[in-house]
Amino acid sequence: MDCCIVIPVFNQLSYTTGCLDSLLRTGVPDSQVVVVNNSSTDGTREFLDSRPELKVIHNTENRGCGFAWNQGSKASSAKWTVLLNNDVLVAPGWLAGLVLFAEQGGFQIVSPAMCEGELDYDLPAHAAEFVRKMSAVERCGIAHGVCFMVRRRVFEQIGFFDDDPRLGGYEDDEFSRRAREAGFRLAISGRAFIHHFGSVTQKSIQAGMNKPNASLGDRDYYRKKYGLTRFKRIRLRWHEKLLTTGWRIRERFRYGYTLVSKREGGRFVWC
Repeated sequence: MDCCIVIPVFNQLSYTTGCLDSLLRTGVPDSQVVVVNNSSTDGTREFLDSRPELKVIHNTENRGCGFAWNQGSKASSAKWTVLLNNDVLVAPGWLAGLVLFAEQGGFQIVSPAMCEGELDYDLPAHAAEFVRKMSAVERCGIAHGVCFMVRRRVFEQIGFFDDDPRLGGYEDDEFSRRAREAGFRLAISGRAFIHHFGSVTQKSIQAGMNKPNASLGDRDYYRKKYGLTRFKRIRLRWHEKLLTTGWRIRERFRYGYTLVSKREGGRFVWC
């Protein structure tokens, strides 16, 4: 498969190690991976340098996720670029499932199904059963920033990510907005499954700021830049809520699962 995996990292070495090892276990070699190290100070640099097959970009300062995504995406000319958080574990068949879904369905930006939270379940077994039941299920028009695969011609037509640091945390939303406006098709697919521990780097930065719920970007700047008035935000919020509720009810009723879930109190919460 003509794919490149781009992973921005800022500290959190144990999660980066787990993510890269899960890629290897599912058949994705280090040579297919670009890791952008945003000036980590916890031994990440030394660890990455110890894996010579990885393509590693070391930054002298942390200029944010959008900047790192651009660096990684421009470092490869692969047909498909996967932007992946480092606090993710992938399940067998995930990449082939994404590519097959995208190419058969004519989608240009796709995300896998995912569960977020503690990994207190058998990921390979759950993923295999999940994909068996949910492979035909999709949520069209959206993707999520935890893991999304982009066809090269999307970058060629609309450009790369907006790396303005004031957009911190909104880079994926801004990119998806431009892609939809350009006529590209987005979707979340049940043909692939991943586990996401849950915004580990973001929470670490917020803790350092002593503001656990702080936005990493300038929310007012983002809203103003894209004309997101209060009325538009309310309308979009209700539209998204209605769509998500409909998807969740239909998926749970027909298949027993949903494409997005959380792990809380030892059980799955369907989202």
